[in-house]
Amino acid sequence: MWKRVTLLWTLVRGDARRLWFALRHPAAPGWLKIGTGLIALYLLSPIDLVPDVLPFIGVVDDLVLVPLAIRWLLNQLPAEIVRDAQRSGR
Repeated sequence: MWKRVTLLWTLVRGDARRLWFALRHPAAPGWLKIGTGLIALYLLSPIDLVPDVLPFIGVVDDLVLVPLAIRWLLNQLPAEIVRDAQRSGR
């Protein structure tokens, strides 16, 4: 189980860096900022698909949905931002 959590953190950490770069890019589209805000709102919201009071299972939805949402946003980025991110090593 810890191996999966470590792998998931590695994936999210890299994606979070790419997302942060894309948000600061001058050509960042408005939908990217809105989508990132919605992800943050979901994380901070007391309302979840699966309540956090359920042991272990309550946290799993955050560990699955948030990385998927971040990855989906990154896959929608314009080519210009992706190119600039690759050039900067992110």
